[in-house]
Amino acid sequence: MSEKQSKFHGGLLIFFFLVGIIATLWIVIRNGWWLPELASEHGAVIDRIFITILVISGILFILSEFALSFFVFKYAGSSERKAFYLPGNTRKEILWSIIPGTLVVVLLEVSAEFLGGASLWGKLHGEVPKDAFLVEITGEQFAWNLRYPGPDGKFGRTDPKLISPDNPLGIDISDENAEDDIVFPAGQGIMYLPLDKPVVMLIRSKDVLHSPFLPNFRVKQDAVPGMTTRAWFVPKKAGEYELACAELCGLGHYRMKLPVIVAPEEEVKEWLSQQTPAVDLYY
Repeated sequence: MSEKQSKFHGGLLIFFFLVGIIATLWIVIRNGWWLPELASEHGAVIDRIFITILVISGILFILSEFALSFFVFKYAGSSERKAFYLPGNTRKEILWSIIPGTLVVVLLEVSAEFLGGASLWGKLHGEVPKDAFLVEITGEQFAWNLRYPGPDGKFGRTDPKLISPDNPLGIDISDENAEDDIVFPAGQGIMYLPLDKPVVMLIRSKDVLHSPFLPNFRVKQDAVPGMTTRAWFVPKKAGEYELACAELCGLGHYRMKLPVIVAPEEEVKEWLSQQTPAVDLYY
């Protein structure tokens, strides 16, 4: 390859790099491709961490790619300059491992200590508020089962041996706490949540890994077979939202959607009072 061709290729690299950046920014701004509307109390901290890391890593990416493009153009191959061998240099290799490693650690510390990541993690994975609204969500291929506790605020026992087409969650109706549970079989329910009140989701799976994801609330937690995981948050905006599965769980993964409605607490209680309790479904 001649020096002219080499410089031409270097120039093309710079050109397409700049065009790529401009096109990406234009598409994002024009189409509004950004984070969905925030609707939870803790989501502002997550957004702040996300945007900060995106900006810092984005700047470093642009600078490094521009430097790469510039050097390809500036130091294009020439018939008048012979290539020379560079022996290995352990000190330089260690240095170039320490620098990016240090940057990663700094980003982690900034997000944890200065942007509130550590305190938020401790809060969300610590003690759940005692007055929280409970809802259980159980994934199966390819829909969500929902269960709400009745007026007693307690869930009844479940037993896998009791699972049947008529009792999809295996609820043990002999447990008095189960009598007033409100159950929506797979694909038949709505997640109705109270506004400005802590909501605790108990998360389960009947078959494979699933992961309920509420983009507007910045909530995602895996549903693991044989385990009960949890996530809690405080809805801050009334409206209609969507819960999706964020874990590839099979051919029907795309069907795992669930409507979510956030409304004043009294409206949610009124809606729950109109539903059929488990004792009337399974007796």
